Amino acid sequence: MQHEFERSRGRPTWRNHSQLDNRLLEYLAKVSLKYSVDPVTFFKSFLDAFQKHVSKCGELSIECRFKEKDYIIFLITKDHEVLGQFHMSEHLLNEKTNPLKEFTGRLSSSKTLTQRAETKNCNIKDLRVGMKRLNLTAEVLKVSQPIQIATRFGSYAIIVNAKIADDTGTINLSIFRSQPGMVSVNDIVQIENAHVAWYKGERQLRIGKHGKISVVQRSIYA
Repeated sequence: MQHEFERSRGRPTWRNHSQLDNRLLEYLAKVSLKYSVDPVTFFKSFLDAFQKHVSKCGELSIECRFKEKDYIIFLITKDHEVLGQFHMSEHLLNEKTNPLKEFTGRLSSSKTLTQRAETKNCNIKDLRVGMKRLNLTAEVLKVSQPIQIATRFGSYAIIVNAKIADDTGTINLSIFRSQPGMVSVNDIVQIENAHVAWYKGERQLRIGKHGKISVVQRSIYA
């Protein structure tokens, strides 16, 4: 998909960079992370392309299309597929320190924090309708008999309804595409990638086809 960055001087939003520069650096940082290219080498490749017309950085090709006033037009391709075309200010290109390295570091740290937040175990009392990608550990208090239901796609699925609890509260749990005997009362289970819905006036934690439940400690009475 081609990305176009319209020319706009704007006000400085990050140190001495304009809004255009910041948007461009954020985009280039995402490309650097996505294609696993060193941000220092990646940014230097634009200067090389400006001097030599074309340069390579890993799987990416950078082409200098033409210079327009204080801006240079660059094109990024991979295997002849256009990834982006944009203006880069001559001031940004000639900075002594590499501005992309810091942007990539900030973006990478933000991505890591997001991943950690998604994998952190939740407490039942904090669950709200609409929350997704939830992980938690709980004890099974009650388990229904498996029920076969018709889905909106015209197929059939097996669900097991249960009630689970942790130190902070209880919630109803619906396990789709489960098999009979998967969990038992008093089992300690680890739930991954679940979401919370509203069903018959109550919160309901659901494990769909992308979710997972595993028993981490079997009940001694099983």
